[in-house]
Amino acid sequence: MKVMKLKIMFIALGLGFLAFLGLLAFVAIFISNEEHSLDSDDSIDEIGGISVSADVLKHQAMVEKYAKEYGILEYVSTLLAIIEVESGGKLKDVMQSSESLGLPPNTLDTEASIQQGTKYFADLLRSAKASGVDENTVIQAYNYGGAFIDYVAKRDTQYSFGLAESFAKERSGGSRVTYSNPIAKKKNGGWRYRYGNMFYVDLVSQYFISPHFDDEMVQIVMNEALKYEGFPYVFGGDNPNTSFDCSGLTQWSYRKAGINLPRTAQEQYDVTEHIPLSEAKPGDLVFFHSTYNAGTYVTHVGIYVGNNQMYNAGDPIGYANLTTAYWQKHLIGAGRIKQ
Repeated sequence: MKVMKLKIMFIALGLGFLAFLGLLAFVAIFISNEEHSLDSDDSIDEIGGISVSADVLKHQAMVEKYAKEYGILEYVSTLLAIIEVESGGKLKDVMQSSESLGLPPNTLDTEASIQQGTKYFADLLRSAKASGVDENTVIQAYNYGGAFIDYVAKRDTQYSFGLAESFAKERSGGSRVTYSNPIAKKKNGGWRYRYGNMFYVDLVSQYFISPHFDDEMVQIVMNEALKYEGFPYVFGGDNPNTSFDCSGLTQWSYRKAGINLPRTAQEQYDVTEHIPLSEAKPGDLVFFHSTYNAGTYVTHVGIYVGNNQMYNAGDPIGYANLTTAYWQKHLIGAGRIKQ
């Protein structure tokens, strides 16, 4: 009987110890997540302006890594849209970039594919800048190859579907193939030339979201602010030549709509009507405290765009989800600009 009681006691102690270990693990995970949200603003910035699948978004961090390495952080959204078109995020060679190295299709693994695809896109951007052609030419060249940049430069400075079509016609010798994509059906009855994909710009662009606001002032502000998505955060920056800090971005963007805001986050807070976030409308400002030691209570500001999202000069500049633990911890509230 005593042996049985001892066994029960040891079992109970063992279960209690396991429960204690589980509690410690839970606490460790909680602390780790909280520290991560406090120390890394990059982790809380979300890609805005595009609508791509979860299979593509899981590659976002790696795309950002190599976009930063090759100096094209502002093109992260474009690179993700390219992944959606090329593979839907599901193939090993997600950017289908093996062939840009002269390798057979699907040779590269996922990270090598993203590294090479991003490098290739950066090389095309430099070539386009030297030739004076636009960014849609670069997107089409990702599919056609760099020769398309020279082709456009000799005929125009802007991409057009007509140029993409004529390039494919020349390269294919006029050979056609039926093509079931809805864009092709809409444009020319559902065929394309047997060289590359002359609808590539349309295929990539369909994943971009152009935010629309009923308020004309808000639309002007956001049209300007979105030009700098992907730009790095620069303390003291207040114009496109230097990039921006948080209040520099809001001051610059609102000025385009004829609204003159003071320079710092604290000063902008002081001149607005203070309202809770629940009453905020697109175009209001959102304010935060203690995000760094600035010597003032208000230390960060962003533009509210609706649905608990803001657009702000994080690092890089972009959208952020206001429901995350980091922003909730530092949130003061919204501010409506007095006009």
